[in-house]
Amino acid sequence: MSPISANDLKTKGISAIELALSTATEAVVQVRGKDKFVVMDMAHYHYLRECELDAALAQTRADLAAGRAVQESPEAHLARLDAM
Repeated sequence: MSPISANDLKTKGISAIELALSTATEAVVQVRGKDKFVVMDMAHYHYLRECELDAALAQTRADLAAGRAVQESPEAHLARLDAM
């Protein structure tokens, strides 16, 4: 991951980001020498979001298989929440 300084971003603009992303999928923006932000192209962002959704689906399936889920009507659900 190639770092982009805040000054480079200020002076070069989006071309600094494009240059950094030409060799990597992500780039770090440094502010006062410390990593502050990560930038990436939209295709890589969508890929990461899909990975997050796949992980959430796998966790939900594991919860269902382990019996850590309750099947109930909306009314029963609200009553259970009120009882907490």
